[in-house]
Amino acid sequence: MDKFLEEIAEILEEEQVNLNDKLIDFDAWDSLTQLSIIALAGEEYGVMISAVEIREAETVGGIKQLIDNKKA
Repeated sequence: MDKFLEEIAEILEEEQVNLNDKLIDFDAWDSLTQLSIIALAGEEYGVMISAVEIREAETVGGIKQLIDNKKA
């Protein structure tokens, strides 16, 4: 879990993030950030996710749950 939060924090250009943080609240939140999360999910976790799914996840924890559900 900690590795996931560190990776997302790096993508979002933040010192740290929490599972309850809303994605749209981050200054770095844009389409390139979404592409970086898609790449992270594929490279580190072996799952394919879409930009639509990321937007629907709404929070950092939602992305984590999305990835976990696809891995199962």
